[in-house]
Amino acid sequence: MNTADLGLPVDVPSTALFTDQYELTMLQAALRAGTADRHSVFEVFTRRLPEGRRYGVVAGTGRVLDAVENFRFDAGVLGFLRERGIVDEATLEWLASYRFSGDVWGYPEGEVYFPGSPIMRVEGSFAECVLLETVILSILNHDSAIAAAASRMASAAGGRPLIEMGARRTHELAAVAASRAAYVGGFATTSDLAAGFRYGIPTVGTSAHAFTLLHDSERDAFRAQVESLGAGTTLLVDTYDVTEAVRTAVEVAGPGLGAVRIDSGDLLLVAHRVRQQLDELGATDTRIIVTSDLDEYAIASLAAAPVDAYGVGTQLVTGSGHPTASMVYKLVARAESDDPRAPLVPVAKKSSGGKTSIGGRKWAARRPDADGVAEAEVVGTGQVPAELVDHQLLVELVKSGEVVARESLDVVRDRHTAARAGLPLSATQLSRGEPVIPTEYLHGRSGS
Repeated sequence: MNTADLGLPVDVPSTALFTDQYELTMLQAALRAGTADRHSVFEVFTRRLPEGRRYGVVAGTGRVLDAVENFRFDAGVLGFLRERGIVDEATLEWLASYRFSGDVWGYPEGEVYFPGSPIMRVEGSFAECVLLETVILSILNHDSAIAAAASRMASAAGGRPLIEMGARRTHELAAVAASRAAYVGGFATTSDLAAGFRYGIPTVGTSAHAFTLLHDSERDAFRAQVESLGAGTTLLVDTYDVTEAVRTAVEVAGPGLGAVRIDSGDLLLVAHRVRQQLDELGATDTRIIVTSDLDEYAIASLAAAPVDAYGVGTQLVTGSGHPTASMVYKLVARAESDDPRAPLVPVAKKSSGGKTSIGGRKWAARRPDADGVAEAEVVGTGQVPAELVDHQLLVELVKSGEVVARESLDVVRDRHTAARAGLPLSATQLSRGEPVIPTEYLHGRSGS
């Protein structure tokens, strides 16, 4: 079923206007100058990780592939551009038949990355590649930021399940993307039904404080919920008095009560008290779920608490203080002319202020130490050293305009777990520090 058929805001018919105007004005000028068809190589990378982060997480690749496929200038879009006078008629005619026909290589989704890692490489004519800059960065910057926060939270949780519940704390479309990225980073479920519908992520949810307040008593509310959803449901026990609520919950549902949720107070203290009370009441298998503005630090502080699962909202969907991954999309090589046989030459920005880049089409490999643990991210141009050939990171995603690397989210999620496990143990520390492994550069002789 096409989700657009239901009118849900989870799909869009075209991604062509998810861009900045200067992409189109550059196209127009390049068409006039005769340089639009020059073979070009663009790369996505970040110059630095957010402060205190030890690694980044590649997320959103699958959404990028969808966006590239749907980058089409239909009659309505072209009419908008014509009405506003954004580009001339010659450019509109070129856009009407736009289809990306180039190649895309990149780190597979779920992989980790570091400063300078060529996370994605887009190759084709200047004209067809430059148009994709904004939408690619929009997706990768957002999703990678959320996935990195999710990964840190999953590490802090130590195997306990995490529930994504941040839909009400962000834009409705961003919420769906955030849920997907959180799943990549290690979350188990989401409360957002659009994310479950669009991506098949397991969904959960039972009741809020409003349901308890609706009824004449907490007992009436619990009874109504149990009669409707069964004894295995999760009862929210902090609307009034937690101790009384837990007693009532077990009386209503019996010792087979599925779980109780705590959404306020000193979670460490309250969780211990609730666990003791549940055990004394015979509800030894009843789980404890905690929510309430959690982040990775709060989750880590609850490591010794008898908590079975965490629900995270605001801090997750805002990247836990870092809502972007600061990725950029830069031209690193281009042909000397529009002749298909023209050699590539490396190009790079040389300005001051920390915004320089390194020219040339890059490869990347993660060098392991004698124990198989990553010790360096090696990025280079030219020939790949023999000892690194089997450790290369980039994979082919799009070939001659056709997507060749779609994957299920579960495969991506498992990849991230494995990639994180291959890093030094200090990668999962929440204390501030530099990237857990350094980035080393090897320079070849040409841009190709």
